[in-house]
Amino acid sequence: MKKPIIELKDVWKTYKIGDTQVHALRGINLSVHKGEFLAILGPSGSGKSTAMNMVGCLDVPTKGTIYLDGHDISKLSESELAQIRGQKIGFIFQSFNLIDTLTALENVMLPMMFQSIPEHERKKRAEKLLAQFGLQERLHHRPTELSGGQQQRVAIARSLATDPLVILADEPTGNLDSKTGKEVMDFLKQLSKTGKTVVMVTHDLNLSKVAGRAEFLKDGQILSTKKNKRGKL
Repeated sequence: MKKPIIELKDVWKTYKIGDTQVHALRGINLSVHKGEFLAILGPSGSGKSTAMNMVGCLDVPTKGTIYLDGHDISKLSESELAQIRGQKIGFIFQSFNLIDTLTALENVMLPMMFQSIPEHERKKRAEKLLAQFGLQERLHHRPTELSGGQQQRVAIARSLATDPLVILADEPTGNLDSKTGKEVMDFLKQLSKTGKTVVMVTHDLNLSKVAGRAEFLKDGQILSTKKNKRGKL
């Protein structure tokens, strides 16, 4: 079997609040392979967001080891983590996190600028991605001129701009109506079918059924794993 794209080995994350130690993660072991669609599921305070931060190079563990594409990222500096994030990970957020002063096209071009991709290539790639999501008529619209579903599609296009290995989706349908949420989930499912690795954090059991595998977290530990036949919302 090929090596996992993502691997967490006995990962702990402990925060100190005053004299109290809070264990957000307690010895997590997790492997994700190329093309998998994984849902990390749990209630508020379960540790799922902390787990996403570990996978997304947003934080380092207190103890344990994390491998991304075969490289140990557990003890890297913030600048090193930022470089890896830009190259290998695309983020999709519940609140979209688009920049209001930039157009849809400029929002998608932005991550490529930090990777020193020439402007003409950035523009060409951004136009192609937005067209793939049916937004070719909205290239020069700002986020406030777009619907919630259109904004999330721009955010998905932006997450793909640098052709990352892994897409991390944090409650990607949280601010959308059910019809638009279904469309977003269909997009994510299609991405995994084309070989992208998708990791989605959610508290919604129904959404987790769309993923190929769901890991259920509680109190910073994986309680159970469920493999799904990918269904529909």
